[in-house]
Amino acid sequence: MKPGTLKLILAASVALNLFAVAVAATLYVTRAEVEHRVDAQHRPPRTGSPMMLVGQLDPAVRDRVRTTLRASALSVRPDFEEARQKRREAVRIASSEAFDSARVTTLLTESREAELRGRGRLEADAVAVLGTLEPADRKALSEILTRRGRVVVRQDRRRAAEERASAKAD
Repeated sequence: MKPGTLKLILAASVALNLFAVAVAATLYVTRAEVEHRVDAQHRPPRTGSPMMLVGQLDPAVRDRVRTTLRASALSVRPDFEEARQKRREAVRIASSEAFDSARVTTLLTESREAELRGRGRLEADAVAVLGTLEPADRKALSEILTRRGRVVVRQDRRRAAEERASAKAD
């Protein structure tokens, strides 16, 4: 073989090996992230509503925690009502003849901001309550900080509806 041909084959081999190493490194690095996402999707929903979780607490602190969380929920109610109202208005405008893209976008942004504002206040109040509890009670109540309950229930309902629809189609 000619020296030029050998150099070309060697360069191609090196390039192929570098590509294989890059693919292997990418797979190795992203595998953990993918596994984390899969685990998060299959994590069970929280065991119940926040007030059911409060019911598991020591009776001496249960009433204080329940009162504090209820007051917090009532104080943020206007934020969530504003979020729902703005989203309904955005849907109404989007489905009307006088569609205004800028207005719909603005309403959806304001709705998200109101919801985030309310959620932030709820979470801050929950963290403040958790800071006043003993470790065992804090561990039991810390589940209120998860948001998986409603999402998983929605997914389960959607999956059940799809299964019923496919069963009817058969």
